[in-house]
Amino acid sequence: MAATAKAEQPPKEVPANERFFRSFQHEVSDIQKQMERLESRGTSGGERADAVDHCLASIARLSNEVKDASSYLPAYDQRTYGDAIKALSSKLQELRTSFAPRQKFSFKSGPSMFKAKKNDSALNLNDAAELASERRSHTGVVPDASNESSLLTTPAESRSPATELDDKESESGLAEIPSTEDFSRIRQPSFSQSTSVAIGPHDGVHIILPSSAAHATSSGTLSMLHHCIVDMTTPTSVGTPFAGLTLKNIKESLIVCGHVNGAAHLTKVSNSVIVVASRQFRMHESHNCDVYLLTTSRPIIEDCSGIRFAPLPETYMTENDRQIDNQWQQVDDFKWLRSEPSPNWSVLENSKRIEAQVWNDVVPGGPQLGTEEILRAVHISG
Repeated sequence: MAATAKAEQPPKEVPANERFFRSFQHEVSDIQKQMERLESRGTSGGERADAVDHCLASIARLSNEVKDASSYLPAYDQRTYGDAIKALSSKLQELRTSFAPRQKFSFKSGPSMFKAKKNDSALNLNDAAELASERRSHTGVVPDASNESSLLTTPAESRSPATELDDKESESGLAEIPSTEDFSRIRQPSFSQSTSVAIGPHDGVHIILPSSAAHATSSGTLSMLHHCIVDMTTPTSVGTPFAGLTLKNIKESLIVCGHVNGAAHLTKVSNSVIVVASRQFRMHESHNCDVYLLTTSRPIIEDCSGIRFAPLPETYMTENDRQIDNQWQQVDDFKWLRSEPSPNWSVLENSKRIEAQVWNDVVPGGPQLGTEEILRAVHISG
Protein backbone atom coordinates (compact mmCIF):
# COMPACT_ATOMS: atom_id res chain seq x y z
CA MET A 1 0.00 0.00 0.00
CA ALA A 2 1.41 3.38 -0.94
CA ALA A 3 2.04 5.69 1.97
CA THR A 4 -0.25 8.65 2.15
CA ALA A 5 1.68 11.78 1.32
CA LYS A 6 1.65 14.30 4.08
CA ALA A 7 0.50 17.75 3.20
CA GLU A 8 3.37 20.18 3.31
CA GLN A 9 3.00 22.45 6.28
CA PRO A 10 3.53 26.18 5.70
CA PRO A 11 6.54 27.61 7.53
CA LYS A 12 5.70 29.01 10.92
CA GLU A 13 5.78 32.77 11.27
CA VAL A 14 8.61 33.83 13.56
CA PRO A 15 7.18 36.01 16.36
CA ALA A 16 8.32 39.64 16.36
CA ASN A 17 9.95 39.35 19.79
CA GLU A 18 11.93 36.31 18.63
CA ARG A 19 13.11 38.17 15.52
CA PHE A 20 14.19 41.03 17.71
CA PHE A 21 16.06 38.64 20.01
CA ARG A 22 18.08 37.29 17.06
CA SER A 23 18.83 40.78 15.80
CA PHE A 24 19.85 41.91 19.29
CA GLN A 25 22.30 39.02 19.60
CA HIS A 26 23.90 39.94 16.27
CA GLU A 27 24.22 43.59 17.31
CA VAL A 28 25.79 42.75 20.69
CA SER A 29 28.27 40.44 18.99
CA ASP A 30 29.18 43.20 16.53
CA ILE A 31 29.80 45.76 19.28
CA GLN A 32 31.87 43.28 21.28
CA LYS A 33 34.10 42.70 18.27
CA GLN A 34 34.47 46.44 17.77
CA MET A 35 35.59 46.83 21.39
CA GLU A 36 38.03 43.91 21.11
CA ARG A 37 39.77 45.76 18.29
CA LEU A 38 40.10 49.07 20.18
CA GLU A 39 43.46 48.27 21.77
CA SER A 40 45.04 47.62 18.36
CA ARG A 41 43.89 50.99 16.99
CA GLY A 42 46.50 53.70 16.59
CA THR A 43 46.30 56.91 18.60
CA SER A 44 48.43 59.37 16.62
CA GLY A 45 45.81 59.96 13.93
CA GLY A 46 42.81 59.76 16.23
CA GLU A 47 41.89 56.29 14.95
CA ARG A 48 41.20 54.89 18.42
CA ALA A 49 39.09 57.89 19.46
CA ASP A 50 37.05 57.53 16.27
CA ALA A 51 36.57 53.81 16.93
CA VAL A 52 35.42 54.54 20.50
CA ASP A 53 32.90 57.06 19.15
CA HIS A 54 31.66 54.42 16.72
CA CYS A 55 31.13 52.00 19.64
CA LEU A 56 29.26 54.67 21.60
CA ALA A 57 27.00 55.36 18.63
CA SER A 58 26.35 51.63 18.14
CA ILE A 59 25.39 51.16 21.80
CA ALA A 60 23.10 54.21 21.69
CA ARG A 61 21.47 52.93 18.50
CA LEU A 62 20.90 49.53 20.09
CA SER A 63 19.29 51.16 23.13
CA ASN A 64 16.97 53.15 20.88
CA GLU A 65 15.99 49.98 19.01
CA VAL A 66 14.96 48.35 22.29
CA LYS A 67 12.88 51.42 23.14
CA ASP A 68 11.24 51.35 19.71
CA ALA A 69 10.36 47.67 20.18
CA SER A 70 8.88 48.17 23.66
CA SER A 71 5.33 48.01 22.27
CA TYR A 72 5.63 44.26 21.63
CA LEU A 73 8.46 43.16 23.95
CA PRO A 74 7.52 41.73 27.38
CA ALA A 75 8.74 43.81 30.29
CA TYR A 76 11.11 41.11 31.48
CA ASP A 77 12.71 40.92 28.01
CA GLN A 78 13.14 44.68 28.00
CA ARG A 79 14.89 44.48 31.36
CA THR A 80 17.24 41.77 30.09
CA TYR A 81 18.11 43.80 27.01
CA GLY A 82 18.63 46.87 29.16
CA ASP A 83 21.03 44.97 31.42
CA ALA A 84 23.01 43.74 28.42
CA ILE A 85 23.27 47.29 27.06
CA LYS A 86 24.45 48.53 30.46
CA ALA A 87 27.09 45.81 30.45
CA LEU A 88 28.29 46.94 27.04
CA SER A 89 28.46 50.54 28.20
CA SER A 90 30.30 49.55 31.38
CA LYS A 91 32.83 47.47 29.43
CA LEU A 92 33.48 50.32 27.00
CA GLN A 93 34.03 52.70 29.92
CA GLU A 94 36.55 50.28 31.43
CA LEU A 95 38.43 50.14 28.13
CA ARG A 96 38.46 53.91 27.81
CA THR A 97 39.80 54.17 31.35
CA SER A 98 42.57 51.68 30.59
CA PHE A 99 43.63 53.77 27.58
CA ALA A 100 43.78 57.02 29.60
CA PRO A 101 47.27 58.30 30.56
CA ARG A 102 48.35 57.51 34.10
CA GLN A 103 48.38 60.29 36.66
CA LYS A 104 51.72 61.01 38.31
CA PHE A 105 50.06 61.77 41.63
CA SER A 106 46.77 60.79 43.24
CA PHE A 107 45.01 61.71 46.46
CA LYS A 108 43.90 58.98 48.84
CA SER A 109 41.18 61.11 50.36
CA GLY A 110 38.90 60.90 47.31
CA PRO A 111 38.12 58.56 44.43
CA SER A 112 40.41 58.80 41.44
CA MET A 113 38.73 60.30 38.39
CA PHE A 114 40.48 57.69 36.25
CA LYS A 115 39.24 54.68 38.22
CA ALA A 116 36.35 52.82 36.62
CA LYS A 117 33.47 52.04 38.93
CA LYS A 118 31.76 48.70 38.63
CA ASN A 119 28.11 48.94 37.74
CA ASP A 120 26.46 46.46 40.09
CA SER A 121 23.32 46.34 37.97
CA ALA A 122 25.23 45.45 34.78
CA LEU A 123 25.25 41.78 33.91
CA ASN A 124 28.08 39.97 32.21
CA LEU A 125 27.07 39.86 28.53
CA ASN A 126 27.12 36.08 28.38
CA ASP A 127 24.97 35.97 31.52
CA ALA A 128 22.50 38.36 29.90
CA ALA A 129 22.17 36.23 26.79
CA GLU A 130 21.86 33.09 28.91
CA LEU A 131 19.23 34.72 31.09
CA ALA A 132 17.25 35.78 28.03
CA SER A 133 17.27 32.22 26.68
CA GLU A 134 16.35 30.84 30.08
CA ARG A 135 13.41 33.19 30.40
CA ARG A 136 12.18 32.22 26.95
CA SER A 137 12.35 28.52 27.72
CA HIS A 138 10.13 28.93 30.77
CA THR A 139 7.20 30.53 29.04
CA GLY A 140 4.86 29.58 31.84
CA VAL A 141 6.94 31.32 34.51
CA VAL A 142 7.22 35.05 34.12
CA PRO A 143 9.66 36.70 36.53
CA ASP A 144 8.40 39.54 38.63
CA ALA A 145 9.16 42.61 36.59
CA SER A 146 7.87 46.14 36.40
CA ASN A 147 6.58 47.65 33.17
CA GLU A 148 9.57 49.96 33.01
CA SER A 149 12.74 48.82 31.28
CA SER A 150 16.19 49.57 32.66
CA LEU A 151 17.53 50.92 29.38
CA LEU A 152 20.71 52.88 28.98
CA THR A 153 20.18 56.58 28.36
CA THR A 154 22.80 58.21 26.16
CA PRO A 155 23.37 61.92 25.47
CA ALA A 156 21.82 62.94 22.17
CA GLU A 157 25.15 64.15 20.80
CA SER A 158 26.59 60.61 20.85
CA ARG A 159 23.64 58.77 19.33
CA SER A 160 24.98 58.66 15.78
CA PRO A 161 28.36 58.99 14.06
CA ALA A 162 29.27 62.46 12.89
CA THR A 163 28.20 63.07 9.34
CA GLU A 164 29.96 66.38 8.78
CA LEU A 165 33.57 67.17 9.64
CA ASP A 166 35.30 70.44 10.29
CA ASP A 167 38.91 71.15 9.25
CA LYS A 168 40.31 69.99 12.57
CA GLU A 169 38.60 66.60 12.30
CA SER A 170 39.83 66.13 8.74
CA GLU A 171 43.40 66.69 9.86
CA SER A 172 43.05 64.08 12.60
CA GLY A 173 42.52 61.21 10.19
CA LEU A 174 39.00 61.36 8.77
CA ALA A 175 38.77 61.69 5.02
CA GLU A 176 36.13 64.15 3.91
CA ILE A 177 35.56 64.76 0.23
CA PRO A 178 35.04 68.49 -0.40
CA SER A 179 32.03 69.77 -2.29
CA THR A 180 32.51 70.79 -5.89
CA GLU A 181 30.62 72.72 -8.52
CA ASP A 182 32.24 70.83 -11.42
CA PHE A 183 29.92 67.89 -12.11
CA SER A 184 31.58 66.70 -15.30
CA ARG A 185 34.50 64.79 -13.79
CA ILE A 186 34.79 61.65 -11.69
CA ARG A 187 36.20 62.42 -8.25
CA GLN A 188 39.03 60.21 -6.94
CA PRO A 189 40.02 61.79 -3.60
CA SER A 190 43.28 61.16 -1.75
CA PHE A 191 43.26 59.08 1.46
CA SER A 192 46.97 59.13 2.32
CA GLN A 193 46.42 60.34 5.89
CA SER A 194 42.93 58.98 6.53
CA THR A 195 41.56 56.20 8.71
CA SER A 196 37.86 56.69 8.01
CA VAL A 197 35.66 57.78 5.14
CA ALA A 198 33.07 60.57 5.34
CA ILE A 199 31.33 61.69 2.15
CA GLY A 200 28.83 64.55 1.87
CA PRO A 201 27.07 66.85 1.36
CA HIS A 202 27.07 66.64 -2.46
CA ASP A 203 24.74 67.16 -5.37
CA GLY A 204 25.28 65.62 -8.81
CA VAL A 205 28.80 64.19 -8.43
CA HIS A 206 30.41 60.86 -9.30
CA ILE A 207 32.89 59.65 -6.67
CA ILE A 208 35.07 56.55 -6.94
CA LEU A 209 37.17 55.55 -3.94
CA PRO A 210 40.69 54.64 -5.06
CA SER A 211 42.73 51.67 -3.79
CA SER A 212 44.64 54.12 -1.54
CA ALA A 213 41.50 54.25 0.65
CA ALA A 214 42.05 50.60 1.67
CA HIS A 215 43.55 51.74 5.01
CA ALA A 216 40.70 54.21 5.62
CA THR A 217 37.90 51.69 6.11
CA SER A 218 37.69 51.58 9.92
CA SER A 219 34.26 53.15 9.38
CA GLY A 220 32.34 54.92 6.67
CA THR A 221 29.62 57.56 6.66
CA LEU A 222 27.75 58.86 3.61
CA SER A 223 25.20 61.62 4.18
CA MET A 224 23.32 64.41 2.44
CA LEU A 225 23.75 63.11 -1.10
CA HIS A 226 21.41 64.01 -3.96
CA HIS A 227 21.64 62.73 -7.53
CA CYS A 228 25.09 61.25 -6.89
CA ILE A 229 27.06 58.13 -7.74
CA VAL A 230 29.47 56.71 -5.14
CA ASP A 231 31.51 53.56 -5.82
CA MET A 232 33.50 52.13 -2.89
CA THR A 233 34.19 48.64 -4.23
CA THR A 234 37.91 48.97 -5.03
CA PRO A 235 39.31 49.54 -1.50
CA THR A 236 36.85 47.16 0.19
CA SER A 237 37.32 44.18 -2.11
CA VAL A 238 41.05 43.74 -1.48
CA GLY A 239 40.77 42.38 2.05
CA THR A 240 39.93 45.64 3.84
CA PRO A 241 36.13 45.91 4.10
CA PHE A 242 34.47 48.61 6.18
CA ALA A 243 34.09 47.70 9.84
CA GLY A 244 30.72 49.45 9.73
CA LEU A 245 28.91 51.69 7.25
CA THR A 246 26.24 54.36 7.72
CA LEU A 247 24.13 55.90 4.95
CA LYS A 248 21.80 58.76 5.83
CA ASN A 249 19.69 61.34 3.97
CA ILE A 250 20.36 60.10 0.43
CA LYS A 251 18.08 60.79 -2.55
CA GLU A 252 18.08 59.74 -6.22
CA SER A 253 21.56 58.22 -6.00
CA LEU A 254 23.47 55.06 -6.84
CA ILE A 255 25.61 53.87 -3.92
CA VAL A 256 27.87 50.87 -4.56
CA CYS A 257 29.01 50.24 -1.00
CA GLY A 258 31.43 47.38 -1.50
CA HIS A 259 32.00 45.05 1.45
CA VAL A 260 31.18 45.64 5.12
CA ASN A 261 32.45 43.30 7.85
CA GLY A 262 29.78 44.40 10.30
CA ALA A 263 26.47 46.19 9.84
CA ALA A 264 25.28 48.49 7.08
CA HIS A 265 22.81 51.01 8.55
CA LEU A 266 20.65 53.01 6.12
CA THR A 267 18.34 55.81 7.26
CA LYS A 268 16.16 58.11 5.14
CA VAL A 269 17.26 56.80 1.75
CA SER A 270 14.80 57.33 -1.09
CA ASN A 271 14.49 56.74 -4.85
CA SER A 272 17.95 55.17 -4.93
CA VAL A 273 19.83 52.02 -5.86
CA ILE A 274 22.02 50.44 -3.16
CA VAL A 275 24.58 47.67 -3.75
CA VAL A 276 26.17 46.17 -0.63
CA ALA A 277 27.70 43.01 0.83
CA SER A 278 27.52 43.05 4.63
CA ARG A 279 27.12 40.77 7.61
CA GLN A 280 24.03 42.68 8.68
CA PHE A 281 21.67 45.00 6.82
CA ARG A 282 19.32 47.41 8.59
CA MET A 283 17.16 49.99 6.82
CA HIS A 284 15.04 52.66 8.49
CA GLU A 285 12.64 55.35 7.22
CA SER A 286 13.47 54.66 3.58
CA HIS A 287 11.26 54.51 0.49
CA ASN A 288 11.26 53.38 -3.14
CA CYS A 289 14.71 51.80 -3.28
CA ASP A 290 16.26 48.84 -5.09
CA VAL A 291 18.72 46.96 -2.88
CA TYR A 292 21.19 44.49 -4.42
CA LEU A 293 22.34 42.58 -1.38
CA LEU A 294 24.64 39.90 -0.04
CA THR A 295 24.21 39.24 3.69
CA THR A 296 24.81 36.39 6.11
CA SER A 297 21.89 37.33 8.36
CA ARG A 298 18.25 38.25 7.83
CA PRO A 299 17.89 41.82 6.50
CA ILE A 300 15.80 44.13 8.66
CA ILE A 301 13.64 47.04 7.56
CA GLU A 302 11.60 49.41 9.71
CA ASP A 303 9.31 52.30 8.77
CA CYS A 304 10.03 51.62 5.11
CA SER A 305 7.94 51.21 1.95
CA GLY A 306 8.56 50.23 -1.65
CA ILE A 307 11.86 48.44 -0.94
CA ARG A 308 12.78 45.86 -3.60
CA PHE A 309 15.52 43.30 -2.99
CA ALA A 310 17.76 41.40 -5.40
CA PRO A 311 20.98 39.39 -4.91
CA LEU A 312 24.38 41.08 -5.21
CA PRO A 313 25.38 41.33 -8.90
CA GLU A 314 28.04 38.88 -10.05
CA THR A 315 30.22 41.87 -11.00
CA TYR A 316 30.86 42.71 -7.33
CA MET A 317 31.22 39.20 -5.91
CA THR A 318 34.51 37.75 -4.66
CA GLU A 319 35.39 34.07 -4.46
CA ASN A 320 34.52 34.04 -0.76
CA ASP A 321 31.15 35.62 -1.51
CA ARG A 322 30.22 32.67 -3.69
CA GLN A 323 30.54 30.32 -0.70
CA ILE A 324 28.12 32.34 1.45
CA ASP A 325 24.49 31.39 2.11
CA ASN A 326 23.02 34.68 0.96
CA GLN A 327 19.86 35.60 2.92
CA TRP A 328 19.00 38.61 0.75
CA GLN A 329 15.30 37.70 0.52
CA GLN A 330 14.71 36.57 4.14
CA VAL A 331 13.59 40.06 5.11
CA ASP A 332 12.11 40.95 8.51
CA ASP A 333 9.88 44.03 8.70
CA PHE A 334 9.91 45.17 12.32
CA LYS A 335 6.83 47.35 11.82
CA TRP A 336 4.73 44.60 10.23
CA LEU A 337 3.63 42.16 12.92
CA ARG A 338 0.79 40.40 11.11
CA SER A 339 0.98 36.88 9.75
CA GLU A 340 0.53 38.07 6.16
CA PRO A 341 3.64 39.04 4.15
CA SER A 342 4.72 42.64 4.60
CA PRO A 343 3.58 44.97 1.78
CA ASN A 344 6.59 47.20 2.40
CA TRP A 345 9.14 45.11 0.52
CA SER A 346 9.25 42.69 -2.40
CA VAL A 347 11.65 40.71 -4.56
CA LEU A 348 12.78 42.74 -7.57
CA GLU A 349 11.60 41.01 -10.73
CA ASN A 350 14.29 39.55 -12.98
CA SER A 351 13.09 41.65 -15.91
CA LYS A 352 13.59 44.84 -13.89
CA ARG A 353 17.05 44.04 -12.52
CA ILE A 354 20.02 45.93 -13.90
CA GLU A 355 21.88 43.90 -16.51
CA ALA A 356 25.49 42.75 -16.09
CA GLN A 357 26.58 44.89 -19.05
CA VAL A 358 25.41 48.03 -17.23
CA TRP A 359 27.30 47.12 -14.06
CA ASN A 360 30.45 46.26 -16.04
CA ASP A 361 30.54 48.96 -18.71
CA VAL A 362 28.28 51.85 -17.73
CA VAL A 363 28.46 52.28 -13.94
CA PRO A 364 32.28 52.76 -13.87
CA GLY A 365 31.82 55.82 -16.10
CA GLY A 366 33.84 57.07 -19.05
CA PRO A 367 34.35 59.99 -21.47
CA GLN A 368 30.82 59.72 -22.86
CA LEU A 369 29.16 58.66 -19.61
CA GLY A 370 28.34 61.46 -17.22
CA THR A 371 26.40 61.25 -13.97
CA GLU A 372 23.04 61.74 -15.71
CA GLU A 373 23.66 58.96 -18.24
CA ILE A 374 24.70 56.47 -15.56
CA LEU A 375 21.76 57.26 -13.28
CA ARG A 376 19.33 56.79 -16.18
CA ALA A 377 20.94 53.44 -16.99
CA VAL A 378 20.18 52.21 -13.45
CA HIS A 379 16.59 53.54 -13.61
CA ILE A 380 17.09 56.67 -11.50
CA SER A 381 15.67 59.89 -12.87
CA GLY A 382 15.88 63.32 -11.33
